[in-house]
This record gives sequence, C-alpha cells and structure tokens, in this order.
Amino acid sequence: MSEDIKKMIIDYVKKEYLEEDSGVDVNENTKLISSGIVDSFSMVSLKMFLEKKFLVKIPDDKATPDAFDSANNIINLLKEYTKI
Repeated sequence: MSEDIKKMIIDYVKKEYLEEDSGVDVNENTKLISSGIVDSFSMVSLKMFLEKKFLVKIPDDKATPDAFDSANNIINLLKEYTKI
C-alpha cells in the first residue's frame, strides 16, 4: 500500500508544484523542500492535502521541512498517525 501512497504523493507534487515541461524527475527520494520544489507555503498546502486525504491531524511541530523533504519522509510521518 505504501507504494500507492508514494505514487499519490509524487503525482500530487508534480501536478501542484512543477510546470509540465520542467524536466524535473521526482521519485520517492527526491528532496522536495531542500531542492526548492516545495516551499514553506506549499508545504502547508501539502500538509492540508494529506490531512484531508487520510483523515488525520498532523501536529504543526511534526510538520517540519525534514519530515516533508521526500515522499519517503512523508510516508514515515503518516505512519505515525495512520495505519498505512
């Protein structure tokens, strides 16, 4: 199941934060925050998307740039609050 979630996160990031012709390759290890693909404002919208999608509340103190810096990190964060 986490492969489906990784794909969903990657697809969301590509759709919301990249231009179609950007040529940026995004995979489960791509640095999202530290590479500049996702900025702090976008991280908030990504957090809200995840909370709505998985019906969870991610505490603000857990929503750190490191926690959102890759699809794998996001999966690990979600595992703390869901049964994925």
